[in-house]
Formats: sequence, C-alpha cells, structure tokens
Amino acid sequence: MSKLLDRFRYFKQKGDTFADGHGQVMHTNRDWEDSYRQRWQFDKIVRSTHGVNCTGSCSWKIYVKNGLVTWETQQTDYPRTRPDLPNHEPRGCPRGASYSWYLYSANRLKYPLVRKRLIELWREALSRHSDPVLAWESIMNDPQKCQSYKQVRGHGGFIRSNWKELNQLIAAANVWTIKTYGPDRVAGFSPIPAMSMVSYAAGTRYLSLLGGTCLSFYDWYCDLPPASPMTWGEQTDVPESADWYNSAYIIAWGSNVPQTRTPDAHFFTEARYKGTKTIAITPDYSEVAKLCDQWLAPKQGTDSALAMAMGHVILKEFHLDNPSDYFLNYCRRYTDMPMLVLLDERADGSYVPGRMMRASDLVDGLGEANNPEWKTVALNSTGELVAPNGSIGFRWGEKGKWNLEPVAAGVETELSLSLLGQHDDVAGVAFPYFGGNENPHFRSVRQEPVLVRQLPVKRLALADGSERMAVSVYDLVLANYGLDRGLDDGHSANNYNDVKAYTPAWGEQITGVPRRHIETIAREFAETAHKTHGRSMIILGAGVNHWYHMDMNYRGMINMLVFCGCVGQTGGGWAHYVGQEKLRPQTGWLPLAFALDWNRPPRQMNSTSFFYNHASQWRYEKLTAQELLSPLADPAKFSGHLIDFNVRAERMGWLPSAPQLNLNPLSVKASADKAGLSAADYTVQALKSGAIRFACEQPDSGHNHPRNLFVWRSNLLGSSGKGHEYMLKYLLGTDSGIQGEALGSSEGIKPEEVEWQSAAIEGKLDLLVTLDFRMSSTCLFSDIVLPTATWYEKDDMNTSDMHPFIHPLSAAVDPAWESKSDWEIYKGIASVFSEVCVGHLGQETDVVLHPLQHDSPAELAQPFDILDWRKGECELIPGKTAPNIVVVERDYPATYERFTSLGPLLDKLGNGGKGIAWNTQDEVDFLGKLNYTKHDGPAKGRPRIDTALDASEVILALAPETNGQVAVKAWQALGEMTGREHTHLAINKEDEKIRFRDIQAQPRKIISSPTWSGLESEHVSYNAGYTNVHELIPWRTLSGRQQLYQDHAWMRAFGESLVAYRPPIDTRSVSEMREIPPNGFPEKALNFLTPHQKWGIHSTYSENLLMLTLSRGGPIVWISEADARELGIEDNDWIEAFNANGALTARAVVSQRVPPGMTMMYHAQERIMNIPGSEVTGMRGGIHNSVTRVCPKPTHMIGGYAQLAYGFNYYGTVGSNRDEFIMIRKMKNINWLDDEGRDQVQEAKK
Repeated sequence: MSKLLDRFRYFKQKGDTFADGHGQVMHTNRDWEDSYRQRWQFDKIVRSTHGVNCTGSCSWKIYVKNGLVTWETQQTDYPRTRPDLPNHEPRGCPRGASYSWYLYSANRLKYPLVRKRLIELWREALSRHSDPVLAWESIMNDPQKCQSYKQVRGHGGFIRSNWKELNQLIAAANVWTIKTYGPDRVAGFSPIPAMSMVSYAAGTRYLSLLGGTCLSFYDWYCDLPPASPMTWGEQTDVPESADWYNSAYIIAWGSNVPQTRTPDAHFFTEARYKGTKTIAITPDYSEVAKLCDQWLAPKQGTDSALAMAMGHVILKEFHLDNPSDYFLNYCRRYTDMPMLVLLDERADGSYVPGRMMRASDLVDGLGEANNPEWKTVALNSTGELVAPNGSIGFRWGEKGKWNLEPVAAGVETELSLSLLGQHDDVAGVAFPYFGGNENPHFRSVRQEPVLVRQLPVKRLALADGSERMAVSVYDLVLANYGLDRGLDDGHSANNYNDVKAYTPAWGEQITGVPRRHIETIAREFAETAHKTHGRSMIILGAGVNHWYHMDMNYRGMINMLVFCGCVGQTGGGWAHYVGQEKLRPQTGWLPLAFALDWNRPPRQMNSTSFFYNHASQWRYEKLTAQELLSPLADPAKFSGHLIDFNVRAERMGWLPSAPQLNLNPLSVKASADKAGLSAADYTVQALKSGAIRFACEQPDSGHNHPRNLFVWRSNLLGSSGKGHEYMLKYLLGTDSGIQGEALGSSEGIKPEEVEWQSAAIEGKLDLLVTLDFRMSSTCLFSDIVLPTATWYEKDDMNTSDMHPFIHPLSAAVDPAWESKSDWEIYKGIASVFSEVCVGHLGQETDVVLHPLQHDSPAELAQPFDILDWRKGECELIPGKTAPNIVVVERDYPATYERFTSLGPLLDKLGNGGKGIAWNTQDEVDFLGKLNYTKHDGPAKGRPRIDTALDASEVILALAPETNGQVAVKAWQALGEMTGREHTHLAINKEDEKIRFRDIQAQPRKIISSPTWSGLESEHVSYNAGYTNVHELIPWRTLSGRQQLYQDHAWMRAFGESLVAYRPPIDTRSVSEMREIPPNGFPEKALNFLTPHQKWGIHSTYSENLLMLTLSRGGPIVWISEADARELGIEDNDWIEAFNANGALTARAVVSQRVPPGMTMMYHAQERIMNIPGSEVTGMRGGIHNSVTRVCPKPTHMIGGYAQLAYGFNYYGTVGSNRDEFIMIRKMKNINWLDDEGRDQVQEAKK
C-alpha cells in the first residue's frame, strides 16, 4: 500500500474523539509493525539434521532468508506408526535448536588457517626447492626447524592462508611420508560415521587409497560394550526407542534418558502411562530418577555386584524353586547353557572349568567332518552326546546347517540344560572370587579367593584315549551364582540373608542397596518376563560401560535378561545407548568409505592400542597383569607389562597394528624380488628370521610411529582423548601437565616384548591437520585447520539406533566464507596429491598385515591352545597363527581418479557384510546411468562420484537397507547358509529404492536386512535378536547361541569365563604422583566420573552462547555437600583437580544429589571457555581428560577365536576412564594468564 499521501500535511486525517473528549482516535504511522512481521518471513525451508553423535538423528526445518540461515524448528512429518504405538515426533532438544548460532558466530572457522612458524618454513623451503616434496623433506631433515613449530602447538600463532597453498603442503607431506616411511605412517581419526556418513567416508576413502591407517572410534570412546561381542558376536544391536513402549518393566541402569536421549524420552514416559513399571539405578540422583517409580543408588562401580545379586534371586525363584517353563525352554534353545565344558584337574584334586567340548574331542567326531573342532557338544534328553546345529563350525565350509532348529545330525533333538539326574558323579569345581580384593575407596566382602562348589558331572571317553569329566554351562552358571542344588556345597547360600557370593545380603554389603530392594526388583523383573514372555528391558548407558571391568557390569545385566528369556522379544532385551553407532546402510557405505571398490583390504587400527602406544601412555603404566589374573591361573605364564600383551596379540594376528612393520611396506617387494620370493613369502621368512620386526616392538626407534594425522568430524584433543596430557607431550611435542613419573624413573615393571628406550620421542607427529566448522580444542593444537561446511551447508546422510529412519543433511545455503564440505576438501587434497606424487610414487606394491577378522573363516584360526610363533611354539602361518599378509597394488598418480569413481572390484567380487556376500552388478550399472561414467583416464567407464550427492546415491543403491532388490539378494545369501527361507522378510519391498531426494522430501523407514538382527515391520518395532529367536538365525558366536561361558584360555586365566564381580582397579594416579606443593586448603581423593552433559553433545554446543547462557557458562565439577564441607568449598568456588596424569581447573557445583566420595565433571567441556591457570601446572587448566590415562585390558585383545575376533570398532581394547581418582582442593589464586607471554608462563611452571 502506498504511503505517498501520508507525507503531505494537508492530507492528514483528523482524529475523532470519544468519551466526551477524554479520548482521541489517532492515525499515526505503524510502519514499525512491518519489522515484526518480516522477522518471521523466510524464503524457503530445507530439511536437514545435526551430525553430532547424539543418537537423536532428528529431522529439522532449516529456514533461509536472503541466503542466510535464520533459525530451525522441528519437523513433524515422520511416517506414522501403527495404531497401538505413539508417533515418533516430537523429536529435538535445546542443543539442536541452537545450532544455527554457529553459522555466523565468531567461533566459526571462515578461512584455511596454518601455524605461522610452519608456513614460514614452508615458504622458505619452496623458494629453495621447486619440488614441494623436496621442500617438505628439507624441513623434516632439520630437527631444529621441526622443533620450532612443534613446541608452540597450542600457543596460538595461526595465520590465514588459502586452499591452494595448504593442499600442496598437505599433499607434499603425505607423499614424502609414504615414500620415506610408508603409507601406514599416515593416519586419520574421525568418529561415528552414522552421524554424517559421506563426510566420514571422504577422509577414509582418501586414506585407504593411499594405504593409510583409519583409526577406530567406538572402542576408543568406550562406547563399545565388549560384553556384546562376547555374548552375541555383534558389536551392538539394540531396540529402537519406540520398543520401550512395548515393554512391561524397564530398568534404566546408568542411562540418564531425559538428559542424554532427550528426543526419545517421550516413549519412556508414555510407557509409564500405559502401566509399565520403571526403575532407575544410578549412584547420583539424576534426571531419569525423577521419571521412575523407584530409584536405587548403588556405590559407583559396583553394578556387576548388584546385577549378580539380582541374578541369584531370579535363578533361585524362577529356575530352581518354581521353574518357569518359558525361561527353561528359552535357555535350552537360545543359549549355550546346554553345552558341555571339560573340567581340568587341579593339584588339590578339585577341578576348574576348561574349554567347551567339541565334536573333535570324541572318537567319531559325532559324524562331523567339517570343522569338528568348532562344533560344540551337548547332552540330549535321552542321554546321547550330540553336536546341535548352529555352532560356528557349521557357518564355514558347508551350507544348510547353520541354524537354530532343534536338530543334530539331521535328527530332531531336545537338549538337556542340567546334568543333575543324569550325572555320573559330583565333583568339586573351583571358581575365582574377587569381591574380597581390598580397595580403600570401595567395600569388600572377605571370602576365600577360590570357592570350590559341588557340581553334577559326566565321565566321558575322549578320542585321545583319556577320560574327562564334563559339566553343562547351566550347572556352572548356577554354581557360580552360589545356589544350593542339594549337593552338600558348603560355599552355597542357604538363604538370601547369608553373606555369601552372590546373595542379596552380599550385594547389600558391596553396593549399599538394601537387600529387600534387590529381592523385590529382581522378583518383579522376572515375574513380568514370565507372564509376558520376555517383555522386561534394561536400558544401559555410559555410566556402566566406562569402567575398566565394564564387561563384567554388562554381562551381569545381560545374564538377567537371558535367564528371563527377554533378548529377541518385543519390548524386552538390552538397550545400550552410547554413541550414534548404528550406520544402518552399512554394507552400502563400506565400499565407498574404505575404497573397497579399488583395493582390499584397508588398513584399520584400534585407536585405544594406537594412542596407548604412540602417546607413550604405556611408559607410565602401574597396573600389572598379575593383579588382574584369576587366583586359579599360573602367574608365571602372564609376566610382563600390559603393552606386552598387546604386542603378542598383534603378532598372533589377534589385533591390528599401525604402523605395521619396522620398515616401509612399499620396500618389501624389491627385497622379495632379490630373494626370488613373492612379497608375502618374503615377509614371512623375514619375520621368522628377525630381519623384519613388528613396529610395535620398537615404538621409540624413530621410524615406527605415525607422522601425519588427519582429524575431522572430531574433537580428539578436546573430547575423546584419554591421556590428553600424554598426547600433548609425546604426539605433539608441546607443553603438558603430566605429574607422574615414567617407568624409567621408577621401579615399575618394564616391558619384555618392547625395546625400552630411556628417552621417549616427543613430537612424533610432523603434521596435524584438523577439519572443523568451529575453533575447537583440537584446532588449537593443530598445524593446519581447514574450515568445513556446517550441517546446514552440505549434503550427507544420518541414521541412528533410536529410530528406523534415514535422514538427510542438506545444503540449505552454500558454505559460508571459504569453507567447503568434507567431500570437497578431501577431493581437493587427492587432486593435488596425484600431481605432487609424480616422480616420487607411481604404481607401488604395498604389503598389508590384516588381523584375523570376525565374520570371516579366519575366526576359526585358533581353536584350542594359544601358540606364539615367535617363541617357537608353532609355525608362522599367515591367517592362522599370525596376521594375513596381503599384497595390494596401489596407483598413486591415479588417486584422484579413483577417489571420484566407483572401482571395478564391486563388479568382480560383489558386496556384502557380516559374513554374507551377494552380486552387485545391477547396482553398479544403475549408478553408471544415474551418476554418469568417466570418459577417460585410469577410471574410464566407471560410475562417477564427483559430489557428496553422488556419494550418497552410491550408499543408497548398494545397501540392502535402502534398496529392496539388494535386500532380497542378501536374505537369499543368508538362506543358503542357514538352509531356511528368509526372503519373505523383504520380498514385499523388492521394488522399493530409496533415493536422496526421497529422504529430503520425508524421512524414509529402512528395509529389513540380514546384517542386522531386528525387523523393520508394520507388526513389531525393531528389537535386537528378534530374527535370531523368530527366524532361528544363529548368533555369530562359538555355540551359535547367546554365549554366557567364555572358554578362551585368556578369559579363563583372568577369571572371566563366567561373570564375576570385579571391583574397580587401582590406577595409582593419586598414590604415585609427584609431590604437589600445598596451597593452604585441604585436599581429598575422590572418584572422578565424566557423564554426558546437559548443555552440549560431547564438546559441540559447550561454547555455544545460547547453551552457555542456560548453563553456568564454563567448566564445572559436581561434588557432594559432605565432601564440600570437609574441603571448605562453597558452591561456585574455583577448584582444582589433579593427579599423576595432569590437572584441571573448574568451578564447584555443590549438590546433595552427588554421593560422598564421588565427583562428576560432565564430559567434554571445551578448554577454550573461561578456564584460569592451574596452580599445579602453571599453565591454563586442562580438560576432563587431563586427569585420565588409557589402561587396556588383556581380555579385550583376544582374536582369531569365534566371536572373540577383531573387527573394526567391533572388538578390541577399550578406552575406559571411570576408575580414576583425583585430588581435589579449593584454589587460592585465580590467575587468568591474560597478560603473560609464553616465557612467563613457562617460568611460572618451573
């Protein structure tokens, strides 16, 4: 409407009056209202989500106005659920609703940045050398130049550069490192591909084409629960959150659902409205406790004791006193409880449980010619020994018998759970007891370290002519829980009030939970499962999994579920939610991510072992293997340092290694040619002679450490980096706050397998490159920082275990400033690398060591004894007693062409996952038509992958979860192994093909796939183990069933063949640190826990202005009121926490919700926000990981043994941190170090 007339005085409308002239009608200008109306106008809405590893995976509307993102709101158009189930929306949280702040904030990375000292050296070198590789070499060959930029990492000093210059520098560094030391010295770390799978794949594809090392994350984050691979042969598979609603009894155990699973919490409360009883088990009064009917508060770290006390009640009341037919039938069919275990005799005449009996132990092998040493044996109801279908020996080398049908040798049979009533004798069997181990911070119940219990046994004649006694796993389990079977067992409990392992009275002594509560909840849990056939559920979280003995915690809870027949039943089972681990279209993503379309196998490394070694954390190790051993084991066989066990595991092929050999793997072929051998045969010969050694045996030799490290989609040094200060000192070569003494300065046990150097190398990394959209703690310590597109500026995909949908990340706007998507960044580096490498690297032969992989025939490598070829106990046989040695041909000048095209190995070898394979030619042809093909060059005729959108379509086309035709092929392939028909699970979706534009229009529900154990169905919600129970598909374990008995020799030696309560370890981080000068305030040792926070997702959002406004605005540590009074600390005081690993500063939150003896610093509060200097270190206070250090567990190193075999992020050493203790005290001087230069800070530290 025109306002022209309003400008003229004589055209003003006269105002009327009212109320006898007391009021007047005004006609003033109201243009100001337009600004309010326009505030909420927008040009378009684009669907996207947040790639932040929160498991939420929520769909959001992104509002764009004038080319800028203005705000976001939650989408509400999720596909409907069935009528008896609540809908998925609303999904979202305050953290996600604040993300748009980042796009235009001061913390946004806008331009490529580089450390000033490094770029000056680089520019000078380039002026002297026209070849970039020679220029980088000139810097690397000058120790003073290297030290000059390494020692100032973390001290600022960034300057703006450009993409061309930095791509050239990175490419030259990569080429020189590969040429000089080998491609395995170039590594990359990025976590959780499910949160932005194309962005993850960009970096790993580049690294894999080079032969570089891709580092794991799920184990390093301590999100991996080793109990899951142990029990089910599955990394993690859990119910979607909608299945909570189907449950009749839920225990939230160490999982703070409303705080850390905010978008899903409505299902939890809706289930309560339906009548579901909910129990919270957390040591602190957390938010989940407010949503529950009852709250139990066990002493932190004693969860396995509580679970075993509950298991004692369940077994006594529902298996012995009043047996539940449902429970017994479930255990008979779906667990290893009927399987027989051979007993080994001890010197005192008692016995210990040995390994599981196999068909090969018997004279006729029970008629099993294929893999008889991997087929477990049970007694059937008629007293015959049988090898029932489904054990892992049926998986490989034959078809049609790998199933859970009640069949053995083609005959239907019913297995016996217990030998009681069929037994030949009663024998005393010894069990280890760890609950009496003394720890000043945890309660113990003193009993004999070896408990001899009476069990029914069978006497059996074996193939070697001997007679052995055998017992069923079921009887072992009952005895382990201390139950009286009427066999005159003096160690068994007479009733619940006996303080004997593992009664409720004993549990009360250890955990502090009243015995009546233990009895009641265990009884209710089991009674509900009995009446509903398994609809009892346990939701678990990081609070339980982050302890050193996390597998004991989890196995105690898993046992409860298995005893009650809950796993694989709708509304039942375990629900482990730590990390957005579920990459649903995994098999479609794998070839893209690890360049399996061009080269196989890729180099992959478990990060826990990697950082334990290369950050020299092992040099400060005080824990010994002897402290962990079972009292039934021979200590002489387990001497040495913890790193020795890791070295042995790498040498025997159990674990991967990186770097792999003590020489450049590209140089092996030349030596092999001179010797007239193949590269693989030469490597075997040289390893046996000692001419070649594993790099892990000489970590400080100067040649055997990583040199280039890429970090993207991660805040390694500000979030997940356990042993933060060790990383600063040894990987980066900069200042650190370590307060402990290395082994060289103390009398600790030194390694036997590792060459000891008195001085460790500091500053091992020549180049640290970080990609991020914001300035994080990792960026601060990097050499080069590359600005990436935010989640609203790129195309990508996102899935979660919490719901069945696949979501897009969409480019609502172009990347701001000079930022680029991860795909474009790595594509650019690949392009420059292909140019720079000419003259230095061509077509090269690479020798790759590949560990004995789970879900491959190599998991059958080592069936019985542990034999080490280095000690002469066996021959070095690749793929059997040592890693596979694989020759891979690399074409370095073609790196870019290969990066941007789909390679020929998919045509030749097909695709697959988790031991299943299928032909994928149709999908490759389809992608050639969709993405077009390369017209020339080394990849001529291959489908193009030029953009992130192309990469997304590759994943969607290849994955059975998003391509119905592939799903049918995958189910057919599984059916050939099981001998059963499974295609009915996907045949109705055969014509469904999800494309990227489809998921931009609306979230799409994925298609059921045999690589997962649940179903996407109109009739049931996704629940892990559902297809195992209802389709009779075996679990991928030794017995093919849920494996409660772990019979590997190391598991038995460390006392963990069966679940046991193991108290937290003593890391000696407080007792053996150097003397810290007092500051006048009292000090106290407290257990240091790092739960997930409310105002951030890991470190993201922790410096977001909106979240800082809602929270206290900086680092905080929660302590109890009792401890605060003792230490003279008041709420909001500045405090310092320190131990041998380092120190941190924060403000105190004094709260009655925290029990005495424990303190909590919520995980990943960035060091860039409001942190003063430390009185202990003289530097700016550290982060939560400044007071932690990795401590690996030997039983997590096992490999080549059925389900206990390595897989990337599947099984391996885990980065736990909750056993740590800190000294805490009030700070006297708050120094912000604002006006001090580096030299003054260092003088203060000295």
